[in-house]
Amino acid sequence: MFHSFSRRLLSPPYVKRNELGQVAKSDFVKKPIPESGLKGIFKKLLKEDNPMMIWNPYGGMMAKIPESQIPFPHRKGVIFKIQYVTNWPDSDRRASRHIKWIRDLYSFMTPYVSMNPRQSYVNYRDLDLGQNKKGCKSTINQAQVWGASYFKDNFKRLVKVKTKVDPNNFFRHEQSIPPMLVQN
Repeated sequence: MFHSFSRRLLSPPYVKRNELGQVAKSDFVKKPIPESGLKGIFKKLLKEDNPMMIWNPYGGMMAKIPESQIPFPHRKGVIFKIQYVTNWPDSDRRASRHIKWIRDLYSFMTPYVSMNPRQSYVNYRDLDLGQNKKGCKSTINQAQVWGASYFKDNFKRLVKVKTKVDPNNFFRHEQSIPPMLVQN
């Protein structure tokens, strides 16, 4: 129903649902992946029980909107976005194997995707990029690690907005944008 959202919170006791473990990562691609890269991708996909790779084409009007116009910066030069996903039944005791598989695939993709920073799509939360400390008390420098991946140069502007709108950091999650610390 909702990506990366526990169905347990939505399930009344009379509704039986299959529970799945899931992990997802994403990348943005700026140059066509060569045939050798595609062959490597297929080999990796065949090693996982339930792999999924989704390619969303970009370009056209998307490329005409300046990166700084809205928080989503992945525009000019991006030819497509990739989402990597795997899921498994909660009863599968091999979750670490599935997580290792997606990390290996992500590592394999490094030469074929954006870099400096390696860009990711914010709605496919990737906690391997980093996460807030307990209580969501990360510094801006710590959050910059995942903030740059999701928002590129827009991250600094989003910190300013967060500081104005939510200075006490009420709305937060593992990778939320932190407010600037205000000295009394």
